[in-house]
Amino acid sequence: MNIHGIVAIYKFELSRFMRTIWQSLATPVITTSLYFVVFGSAIGGRMPEINGVPYASFIVPGLMMMTLFTESIFNGSFGIYFPKFTGTIYELLSAPISSSEAVLAYVGAAATKSVILGLVILTTASLFVPLHIVHPFLMVAFLLLIAATFSLFGFILGIWANSFEQLNVVPMLVMTPLTFLGGAFYSLEMLPPLWRTVTLFNPVVYIINCFRWSFFGHSDVNVAASLGLTLAFFCICLLVVATIFRTGYRLKN
Repeated sequence: MNIHGIVAIYKFELSRFMRTIWQSLATPVITTSLYFVVFGSAIGGRMPEINGVPYASFIVPGLMMMTLFTESIFNGSFGIYFPKFTGTIYELLSAPISSSEAVLAYVGAAATKSVILGLVILTTASLFVPLHIVHPFLMVAFLLLIAATFSLFGFILGIWANSFEQLNVVPMLVMTPLTFLGGAFYSLEMLPPLWRTVTLFNPVVYIINCFRWSFFGHSDVNVAASLGLTLAFFCICLLVVATIFRTGYRLKN
């Protein structure tokens, strides 16, 4: 394995994040604070506890997932799209580094940036509400798995996209609505039976509930099914990436 090549790409990708680190960190802090002002104080004060959890605390995992989905996809897609846009992708393809090593470096850097932002949101939330994480190690494991999965998905989108506008299609028009409708700010038990059934067809519901379970020990759906769905999506993304590098789809022409 070309460790030096992986580390070089990884450091290069993180250097872009470090150059704008204060802007990158300020955004989730301000956004999280506003969510707690609006949802936590204005709305949360009028809502009963959900499964014994105050509403302001209940929305913390949803806030983290909402940011993690968007940032992972954006970081993963931009990391590979920019070399395509500038033409330096051919240097990568001709370098003495395998496709799996390149993917590991790009996806690893994107996941690292997303996890950092997720932890910043968690830290900010702890300033507003008391948080007791029931399964802290599983929470970190889920955080890493979800960040890696959606960074890999973003990597695929970065290869597929032919313009900066296309990079924003999935995060803005697909992931954001699915997240808002996926139980980020409410429990499925609060929905009428019909809409509860419809919501179960939203895959984001399972990911958010799996992550929320690590916080509070309660989930609206089966945790094993949620974990299995996430792992299946991760494997599918790996298979797609392997096919892309084998065929050279939108990389060699």
